[in-house]
Parts: sequence; C-alpha cells; structure tokens
Amino acid sequence: MQIGEVIRKYRKSKNMTQEEMACRLGISAPAVNKWENGNSLPDITLLAPIARLLGITLDELLSFREELTNEEIRNLVKEADDRFKTESYEEVHSWVRGILGQYPNCEWLIWQMAVILDARRSGQIPDADQYDEEICGYYNRILESKDEELRVHAADSLFMHYARKEQWDKAEGYLVYYAKDNPERKRKQAYLYSKTGRIQEAYKTYEEILFSGYMMFSVVMHGIYLLAMEEGNLPKARQLVEKQQQMAKLFEMGGYHEVSAGLELAVLEKNADKTLKIIEEMLKNIGSVSAWVESPLYEHMAFCREGREEFTAQLRRNLLDEFKNDKESFGFLEGNPQFQELVK
Repeated sequence: MQIGEVIRKYRKSKNMTQEEMACRLGISAPAVNKWENGNSLPDITLLAPIARLLGITLDELLSFREELTNEEIRNLVKEADDRFKTESYEEVHSWVRGILGQYPNCEWLIWQMAVILDARRSGQIPDADQYDEEICGYYNRILESKDEELRVHAADSLFMHYARKEQWDKAEGYLVYYAKDNPERKRKQAYLYSKTGRIQEAYKTYEEILFSGYMMFSVVMHGIYLLAMEEGNLPKARQLVEKQQQMAKLFEMGGYHEVSAGLELAVLEKNADKTLKIIEEMLKNIGSVSAWVESPLYEHMAFCREGREEFTAQLRRNLLDEFKNDKESFGFLEGNPQFQELVK
C-alpha cells in the first residue's frame, strides 16, 4: 500500500475530510488530494505530524505493505533457512534485516525471523553474543503486539534466551506475559526454582502441575467418551474407560477412582456381572477416594485432611442410596441376590 493510500485509509477511518486534514497540518487541501492520488509525496517534515494526526506510527505510514499472507511469511522464512546452506551468517543476517525493513509491521514475520537468527548463531559463529541486542530487540517489539499468542511466543523466546545465559532474574521477568492459569508459566517457574536453589518450591510447583494435569485429562477423556457414546461407538467408549482407569492408577488417585470410571458404561450395557463387580470394588475401596493426599507424588502439596472420614462415610451413604433408588439406571439388577446384599 502506497503512502497516499495509507493516508486516505486512516483519514476516512477518522471521518476527516481532506480540507480538515489540510487545515490541521497548515497546508492546502489540494496538497492532501495529490498525496492520496499518488501525484506527489508529503514533505519529510510533515511525516511525523501526519502520523500523529492519523493516530498511527511512522512505520505504518511509510510501510508499502501492511501485512503479508501466511504463505508469503512461510516462503520468506524458508528462504532465510535455505540461505544458511550457502551463505554466511552475516550475509543472511543482513538479508533478514533488509526484509524486516520492508515489512516493519508484520509481527509474525519479525518473530519467526528472530527465532531463526537466534537458533542459527548458537555454536556456529564466533562472538555470537554481539547479536543479542538486535535479536532481543525484535522479541521485545513483539511483546507490544495486540496478539496474545504472539506475545507469549516472544516472551518464551526471551525466557529461553536469558535462561541459557543463566540470568534467572531476567528470565523470570518474562513470565508475566503468560496467563496465570497457563501450565507453561508454572512449569517455567518450577524450572527457575530448581535452578536457584528453591528445591522445595520447585517440587511443590511441579506436583501442582501434575495434579491439575490429571484433573484436566480426566475431564477431557470423559468428554471424548461422551462423544463416542453419542455416536454409538461402544468399542471406542470401552477403550476410553480403560484409559481413564489406567490414568487414575498412573497418577495414584486410588483404587476407588481406578474402578469407578467403568461403572457408567457397564450400567448402560446392562452388564450385570461387570456392574456388580464394579459396585463391590467401589464400596471396598471407598476409603481410597482421597488417596492422592498420601501419595508420594504429591508429598509437597498441602491438602486439607480434616473431615475425610466424615466425607467418606457420607459418600458411602450417597452411593448406597443411588444404587437402591435409581431404578432407571440400576433397575435391571432388582431381584439379584448379590446386588441386594451389596446395597444393604
């Protein structure tokens, strides 16, 4: 996009006439008309006032291309990568600098080119640190992006840069660009704890990630299971139940959770033997419903241990009431002696 087109676009977006723009800049309306029609260019001394008036940067005003397509970005990145096969680092670096000068507002291109320059200098060229300021400058520009995903990518690149240099305080400063509930933020924080002698905090943070990861995986697996059931895909549903049971065992959630995952499917299939076996195992293992509290996997986490016995007793009562009274689900077991014995 030529500078005149940029001026026209942003002038109109502000509902400003050519006359109004000319008046504010202290020039004639025909001059603005000539810019927009490509018949002349603004005087260099007017560039900054024009940019301020239109609410854009000088880069945006002077850029011939506002943005590149994803395919164009991929092609440029591939060309940079290919050039390293036949050219020196300094030659490719110079070429990249020229490309970024042509597309100063293409944030995805800036970040990807910075990543390539950063990676390619590692262990391959002498005095690689001389490029730190420029490459980190590219990353820092992206930290101001309105695109959250891109900001996190840039923050990640800067985190890794300073972590490699063991500048832990600087690395930690970039964690603020991650959402607080982003597991990567906690993982990186745990890594920093481990590298700065805060071992107990590192353990605790890793364990929290592990525990919350199980909870998330469990919900996701059940969601996929429900989709399989909606489609009537019983083999897939059975496979997912088995995975949930294996996952409960792997994460040391306790015997109750290992067996209870299969109850719903056994009931839906009206498989009396399987249902009775699961009910028996659930009641037998009900004391392990909070087994993770005692698991070595989570020994640095603080769990509330008060009221566990009362909770377990109430859960047993609730289960027995459900087994006895939910005729829609368990009615097919009515009259079964083993079932009657279990739910006494």
